[in-house]
Amino acid sequence: MMDFNFSIYTTFLTLESLELSPSNVFPAFMFGTLTYCAILVFNMTVLLTIALNQKLHKPMYILLFNLPLSDMMGASAFFPQLVSSILSQSRSITYSACFVQALLVHLYGAGAFLTLSAMAYDRYIAICCPLKYNTLMSPNSLLKIIIIMWTLDFTLIGSLLALNYRKEICSTQIVDIFCNNPSLMKLVCGDTKLNNYYGLFVTAFFDGLSLLIVVFTYIQILITVVVKRQSDAKSKALQTCGTHLIVFLCFQFTSVFAFIAHRFETASPNLRRALGASAIIFPPILNPLIYGLKTKEIRQNFILFFPKKFSLAKQNNSGMKRQLQ
Repeated sequence: MMDFNFSIYTTFLTLESLELSPSNVFPAFMFGTLTYCAILVFNMTVLLTIALNQKLHKPMYILLFNLPLSDMMGASAFFPQLVSSILSQSRSITYSACFVQALLVHLYGAGAFLTLSAMAYDRYIAICCPLKYNTLMSPNSLLKIIIIMWTLDFTLIGSLLALNYRKEICSTQIVDIFCNNPSLMKLVCGDTKLNNYYGLFVTAFFDGLSLLIVVFTYIQILITVVVKRQSDAKSKALQTCGTHLIVFLCFQFTSVFAFIAHRFETASPNLRRALGASAIIFPPILNPLIYGLKTKEIRQNFILFFPKKFSLAKQNNSGMKRQLQ
């Protein structure tokens, strides 16, 4: 079978069909739009609650601030293109747009793993080394952790996608409902062993490193809690551990299953599409809800802070009206 070379500058790619009947187009469009809006509202609520309340300007919540940013990046890479293609009934996408979507999707995934790993380290220091907490998690240390997180994210993911950016490709069919590195790699002409090996390394680095850090820190936390008597500070620190672990496990399972489905050619296309989409759809919805409902400090500050802001705004408006009268 002959390979045809296509220039990436003039070629449109075709994403996997959504297989929607005409009667389901509008409901699917509305569902996608409302889901995206809900993700933005939920995550912006967490961001504003942390940013506007001085009581939450602590290392744990400053690190948590990065998680909604990652979630909104992933959702914004996926949903706008999805709902527009549903409405237009076209699954075409330019190579450049596909590349940007894949880049943002992988930045989201790697960023979430790094953020959750940093948060696990913070809980470990708070519970196992409380006397060193202010030193190890000082503002300067916290800034270094955040800079290292995002530098690793952009460097490794950028390099991963750059390996697949070629002037010519031999296929125009994306084997998924959104663009990602595995689907872009299947378009490349010639040998892709280097791409494949580096992709495995990046996956093992982000996924394996985060799993190793979380397992190690939680074993140490468990030993500390069992061996030593808990103080009030440790009890408060432990309250956020359960929330963090739930969020981490949800993201770990969805991403691992999506990765496995892409690596096995015998996997059902429908299963691969469902697992790939679930890794982008569910964590951005669940993360702010879990943290908002399960983390006492965020819940209390959201309930107390926003009504106070609204009441102050109403008082100012009523005062201005009285002055005008």
